[in-house]
Amino acid sequence: MRPLAEQDIRNSFVNCSKGEAKRVSLPRDLDERPWDDLDFLGWRDPGAPDRSYLVTEREGDLVGVTFRFPSSRRGFLHRSMCSLCLTTHPGGGVSLMTARKTGAAGREGNSVGLYMCTDLACSLYVRGKKAPGPGSRFEESLTVEEQIARTRGNLSSFLGKLYA
Repeated sequence: MRPLAEQDIRNSFVNCSKGEAKRVSLPRDLDERPWDDLDFLGWRDPGAPDRSYLVTEREGDLVGVTFRFPSSRRGFLHRSMCSLCLTTHPGGGVSLMTARKTGAAGREGNSVGLYMCTDLACSLYVRGKKAPGPGSRFEESLTVEEQIARTRGNLSSFLGKLYA
């Protein structure tokens, strides 16, 4: 992914108002992000623990999505799998992220959901740049490039549901 500027990020949001996009808390470490290893920029809002954000490229355009997710934690023995990168995490490491749909459907309250790594580090898990813990990534016959393509495809499929 290419490095993003603050204004590019704010202008990319498709499922919130311009006023809401102006109030989004952006990550302060944009200059330090490993852009070459990211399929999307994802972060949690430190001031609102039930909100997270994702910005990616889709068909040549930047697409930003606001998510809500429950802040409740599951037991440590419970394991869940991320729908994007297929990494499993114990406890609250995977959350159901819901995003308001775009346009009239979103204004009527319609949303779509996806189980994702709570820390939004899917790109780093797939590339082996971040360790999710023992037993959290299955041995796969796919190459890393194929796993990256699958993760991007899963994300693209989800983004398509925002517009449907």
